[in-house]
Amino acid sequence: MMKTLKYYFKDCKKNGYCLGAYNFINMETLKAICEGCKKSQSPALVSVSEGALSYMGENFVKSLFDSAKKTYKLPIFLHLDHGKSYEVCKKAVDLGFDSVMIDGSSLSFEDNIKLTKKVVSYAHKKGVFVEAELGVLAGVEDTVSAEKNIYTDPKSAEEFVEKTGCDTLAVAIGTSHGAYKFKGEQKLRFDILKQIEKEIPSTPLVLHGASSVPQKYVETINEYGGDMTGAVGIPEKFLATAASKHHIYKINCDTDIRLAYMATLRKHLKENPKNFDIRKPNTLAIEEIANMVAEKNKKVFKNSGRI
Repeated sequence: MMKTLKYYFKDCKKNGYCLGAYNFINMETLKAICEGCKKSQSPALVSVSEGALSYMGENFVKSLFDSAKKTYKLPIFLHLDHGKSYEVCKKAVDLGFDSVMIDGSSLSFEDNIKLTKKVVSYAHKKGVFVEAELGVLAGVEDTVSAEKNIYTDPKSAEEFVEKTGCDTLAVAIGTSHGAYKFKGEQKLRFDILKQIEKEIPSTPLVLHGASSVPQKYVETINEYGGDMTGAVGIPEKFLATAASKHHIYKINCDTDIRLAYMATLRKHLKENPKNFDIRKPNTLAIEEIANMVAEKNKKVFKNSGRI
């Protein structure tokens, strides 16, 4: 019998690991994520943003996921990433998502509570997990953008979780969206994280904007016609610490998948100018992303062999 998402959040706490939440935007990226999890024998959330949901179409997304789960027989869970309204979260719940994120971080504290509580009330009736966010991450990714970080207030976190009943909480401790995460010193506020953990010790915490932006992909993209000068991510040693020594039970990864995909396509198409069969570079991209996912699961998220 397949283990549940609830089981894995409890097991993360017990055994010091976290779940990767990998965003997919098409069949190729979903297949690659599944191949990677198969290699490492890891559970995972597979996430779609509002933008990806619109791009692929909601029924197509659900059909792709159902097919992937049936094919790979893995404990993967479909998650809505950064739902910005009650309506889109309700739609995802009704479609059969396992988990939805309601992102009210741009609202006032009171309005964030009100919106999150409304989503929780509906989702819990259908047995769907709800992730909320408190604090603001800088950067741009898909339809989400902000100019600066606003760290999560530990004292407010306790009140927020108590009043909303959310299952997991995304916190802001210095990560940021997109491929350009730091201009100066690379650091995360583990001191703030420790305070949050003290205030809400039973709540699984989430890190968004946590891609490591592997420089080999940045260099390949730049070499083969792209321009990602200055792209830099979260050092994997920070993520490994968050996964194994803190209450971070879910870490999001979107940008790294896009970088691996784009680097592989650019290189192949430049080196093979006569090729017009997209299956060839896509097959290489699937393999590259799968290897990256397997390595993250093993070395960073520490969840290999947890199926």
